[in-house]
Amino acid sequence: MANSPRILAFAGSARANSFNKKLVRIAAAGATKAGAQVTFLDFRELPLPLFDEDLEAQGPQPNARKLKDLFLAHDGFLIACPEYNSSITPLLKNAIDWASRPAPNEAPLACFAGKVAGLVAASPGGLGGLRGLVHVRAILGNIGVLVVPEQHALAKAHEAFNDDGSLKDPKQQASVENVGARVATVLQKLKS
Repeated sequence: MANSPRILAFAGSARANSFNKKLVRIAAAGATKAGAQVTFLDFRELPLPLFDEDLEAQGPQPNARKLKDLFLAHDGFLIACPEYNSSITPLLKNAIDWASRPAPNEAPLACFAGKVAGLVAASPGGLGGLRGLVHVRAILGNIGVLVVPEQHALAKAHEAFNDDGSLKDPKQQASVENVGARVATVLQKLKS
């Protein structure tokens, strides 16, 4: 396990019963089965101020530094992306913005360059967050993240989960797990 890929899994939602938090856990199970070590991040436990260069100039923001350290310590990401008004959530965009800020003696975009990510989304709507995934994929690609082509947008999420957090539809369960497994296998190939 020492050389197994390290993946950080998180959702762009702070809501306690977030469908996206449930969904990223399923993707993480697929990554774990494929040999990765997965760490979960809950932004509710790591609140970040709204990114502001004036605030940044006042000195290091402790939670922003913790976030950067988590991103730097992992080879890849599993991200569940809620869709707000057909786009990325402010919480997720804010986290990306804080992590992207340069630190002294650090390569530009060190938290992102060369990393691999897999995307999933859950929404009560009929498209499952698909429109927001397009924006997240573009942002990550522009900052040096290789986003695997596999993704899953879960429509009617309010009806999709069993009480244990699994998906009622076995095909959808397998599809979400496959996103996690794909990130793990791509990272294994890159690391070998």
